[in-house]
Amino acid sequence: MSLQITVDAKDQVRTPAEARVDLAAIRHNVGLIAERASGADIMVAVKADAYGHGLVPCGKAALEAGATRLGTAFVREALALRAGGVTAPILSWLITPGEPLEEAALQGVELSANAPWLLDDIVAAAGRTGRTVRVHLKVDTGMSRGGAPLAEWAALIEAALAARAEGAIEIAGMWSHFACADIPGHPSIGAQLAVFDEALRIADGMGVPSDAIRHIANSAAAFTLPQARYDMVRPGIAAYGLSPIPEMGGFGLRPAMTLVARLAQAKRVAAGSGVSYGHLYVTERETTLALVPLGYADGIMRTATNQAEVLIAGRRRRIAGRVCMDQFVVDAGDDMVSEGDEVILFGPGTRGEATCQEWADSLGTITHEIVTRIGSRVPRVYAGERDQVESARSAPPSRGEQV
Repeated sequence: MSLQITVDAKDQVRTPAEARVDLAAIRHNVGLIAERASGADIMVAVKADAYGHGLVPCGKAALEAGATRLGTAFVREALALRAGGVTAPILSWLITPGEPLEEAALQGVELSANAPWLLDDIVAAAGRTGRTVRVHLKVDTGMSRGGAPLAEWAALIEAALAARAEGAIEIAGMWSHFACADIPGHPSIGAQLAVFDEALRIADGMGVPSDAIRHIANSAAAFTLPQARYDMVRPGIAAYGLSPIPEMGGFGLRPAMTLVARLAQAKRVAAGSGVSYGHLYVTERETTLALVPLGYADGIMRTATNQAEVLIAGRRRRIAGRVCMDQFVVDAGDDMVSEGDEVILFGPGTRGEATCQEWADSLGTITHEIVTRIGSRVPRVYAGERDQVESARSAPPSRGEQV
């Protein structure tokens, strides 16, 4: 079988591989989270191209399953959702100088503010567009990343109330983010909740409207911390079927992504053949080597060398030798394999393939990194849509923080 790397209508190079995304699984996962959230609203994080799964298709699937809004790291991600036809509320929270705040205001994107200077920028954008911007105020409760320190919280509230009085903004929410919710029993969890409650008391005493949405729970907290659900939870990794606390199991989630490729070559080699750069793998006997056209340029971590397992000819086999930029090799033994045969790198595990969690465990990382690394040369193919199967990226990939 002849294999070719193709170029699509947008001059985007595509490999002979695909990431198959099951949108029905995403709807299942969001529905499951809704059950556990006990009435709290759900904002699904779709930053970083929906954790590598595809921004617009996954965002729409989450909303179909009952999510009330979507969350992005960057404003441009929110604008891509609007361009893709998403009309639901969207919150963008990682805002730096120079972001397109005017376009965000015109498109009704909700924005996070963690300091008076940022609030000033939002107010200026509101003034230039004549739009009132819905703002979520972020307090740092102990992660020491984004958010206003508690000592500066009152000043941020005061500035927000003044902007609200001028009609420039609405205070739509108050929020924070956990550092260790995925470590059950960690002392920082209770400490952060105490600081968050104090921040809410300060805001209430200063006159922040009572309908402002309070939210702090990420995926792990949504499943394990009922006291952290407040008005809304913000699942990220769980929406894509990957456990936020692997030690506690899968929580009934269904992994949405299956990464597959087609063999580019299969050949017999003699015993003692060194494989790939550095000859870090040497064949012990005569064997068949199978060439998989994916590499670290596509997000296959170089540390998968001699570590990660793939499913080939119905059997799991470990990557043999160094993962290269565009390809890696598998020792298929005496299995009958040939060019064009399908290889499954990871998936839900229903066909005996490795799961994304297994890949993460073998490579010493988290599932977030595995799925968000899958690059733009790998087309996303969507199953579980009601009337169609769609392939193509919905937005340029980006990198985001863990949710």
